[in-house]
Amino acid sequence: MRLSFSTPAPDQAANFEAMFKENEGQLAVDVIETASEIIIRSAIAGIDEANLVINVEDDVVTIRGTRHEDPLPPGANLHYGECFWGPFSRSIILPCAVSIDTSKAILKNGILTLRLPKRVRDQRIPIERV
Repeated sequence: MRLSFSTPAPDQAANFEAMFKENEGQLAVDVIETASEIIIRSAIAGIDEANLVINVEDDVVTIRGTRHEDPLPPGANLHYGECFWGPFSRSIILPCAVSIDTSKAILKNGILTLRLPKRVRDQRIPIERV
């Protein structure tokens, strides 16, 4: 899993763009705001961390990845196909500015949790005496 906070390197971007040329699925997410942080949760079981990219740019978080399906056993018939396999992404507009240098991405038991501390902005301009 890569957590990045800027535009990916050109070679990395090209690899991920190629991976997402097919139709993409969309992640279901929870976005929670506390007094000190934004928390984003998503159930993404079956994801290899190497196939997951999280990018924060300006006020948007984008989660992209791909879930690979194991082949069916020889002679097997699929009766229900409700699980999404293949590339997925989700972009979330943040409700406030976040501090990207202290943000964390945690993948535990198939649940991705992003913890994005709110950025404190001082609105006052200091006055200098001369």
